[in-house]
Amino acid sequence: QVLLVESGGGLVQPGGSLRLSCAASGIIFSIRPMAWYRQAPGKQRESVASITSGGTPTYANSVKGRFTISRDNAENTMYLQMNSLKPEDTAVYYCNTIDYRYTWGQGTQVTVSS
Repeated sequence: QVLLVESGGGLVQPGGSLRLSCAASGIIFSIRPMAWYRQAPGKQRESVASITSGGTPTYANSVKGRFTISRDNAENTMYLQMNSLKPEDTAVYYCNTIDYRYTWGQGTQVTVSS
């Protein structure tokens, strides 16, 4: 059974930082290009960052220079380091493959507010 579990969200002030984790089980994680997505209230889910199996990242313009995606294939885990957070980063964050191959997890809530 495939399981994607996101964690690390929380409430942070503008300019703060958070590190999200995505733990994957039941898949051959190391061969899958992966991505972080987010969905804000009333908006469609969007990709914010992706990473190839070899570790090459790509970022949405809205987070470029502030977010860093990484992965540990030995631990079947992907990370998203989020710095200089803005209120518009408030959303539920999810992980999945770049082609939405697996059932979505519950996500982790990130709220940026003073």
